[in-house]
Amino acid sequence: MSGPSEIEAVFMIDTLHAHWRPRLLDILATEAGEADGAHDTAHFDRVWQVARALLLAHTEADPMVVMAACYLHDLVNLPKNHPERHLASQRSAERGRAHLQAVGFPEEKLDAVAHAIEAHSYSAGITPHSIEARIVQDADRMDALGAVGLARLFYTAGRMGATLAHPTDPLGGTRPLDDLRYALDHIAVKLEKLPETMQTEAGQRLAEARLERVRRFRDDFMEEWQGQ
Repeated sequence: MSGPSEIEAVFMIDTLHAHWRPRLLDILATEAGEADGAHDTAHFDRVWQVARALLLAHTEADPMVVMAACYLHDLVNLPKNHPERHLASQRSAERGRAHLQAVGFPEEKLDAVAHAIEAHSYSAGITPHSIEARIVQDADRMDALGAVGLARLFYTAGRMGATLAHPTDPLGGTRPLDDLRYALDHIAVKLEKLPETMQTEAGQRLAEARLERVRRFRDDFMEEWQGQ
């Protein structure tokens, strides 16, 4: 017996999303800390939209697990320069599990959601062992690339007190890169490495396309920075 058609899959996924999104947003609201425009509701919706596209290429994945992890992956959100940043995803998984149990999320899916949340984090360095976790990791990392990713980069750098770029060596040709001090360094420190970390073929293709936008921006930035 063949699986559902793409139209049927889209309908099923979108029906699940319409039912669960308000509940997941309510969970986020109960955990809301300091306002962070790089990790707001729009971020979670964008991560979900990428994950939704990847789900259509991986019909073996459980959309409920992916959806819950997409919306709750940053439930505990620590600043990039926080000494316990690498523990944030594990704490998010713990809090997410407790909240999902309280709203009647299927018990048999909680372990899978928790793993997908734990493994999404770049700083945690946890290898994703399920297709759901691979999709969530790819979808979240995609939001660090492209035009929106660049906006989030400079927003976050400003919150940490970083400057735009090193005044005399913006590309780090003769100095160690330091993206905690210079926002532009983050492209080389992390963003250029993201496509090779993608766990799905579709994610890798999309990441490469978005990275090209980032590189074009850096070229334009350098022309203006150097007064050309």
